Amino acid sequence: MDRRAAKELLHIEGWLERVDEIVGRGRDAYLTDDLLQEAGDSLMMKLGEAANRLSRLGLLEPDGVDWALAVANRNYIIHQYDRVNRAMTWVTLASDLPRWRASLAPLFAHAAALIEHGEA
Repeated sequence: MDRRAAKELLHIEGWLERVDEIVGRGRDAYLTDDLLQEAGDSLMMKLGEAANRLSRLGLLEPDGVDWALAVANRNYIIHQYDRVNRAMTWVTLASDLPRWRASLAPLFAHAAALIEHGEA
C-alpha cells in the first residue's frame, strides 16, 4: 500500500468515528439540529474527496464500499446544497457509513501498521 493511501485511509477512519458520534445522538436530533446536519455534510464531503484520491491512487475498494458513489455524493452536497434531503443523508450516515467502517477495517489496520512502522 502506498503511504499516501495509508494516510487517506487513516483520515477516513477518524471521520467515520465522527459519523458515529453524530449517529449516536439519534435521528431526531440530527433532523432538528442544523449544526449536526452541517457536520454530517462536511464529513461526507471529506469522505468523498478521500475516496477520489484513493481511486486515483489505484486502491480498490472492498465489498460494501463504492468510491465513485462517495465522490458523486460529495459533488451533490457541494453543488446542490439547497436540495439536500436530510432523511437521505441520515440513511447514509446511520446505515451506509457504518458498513464502510466494517468493510474498511482490514485496510485501516494495514494503513496504521504501515505508518507506525514506516513501511513503503
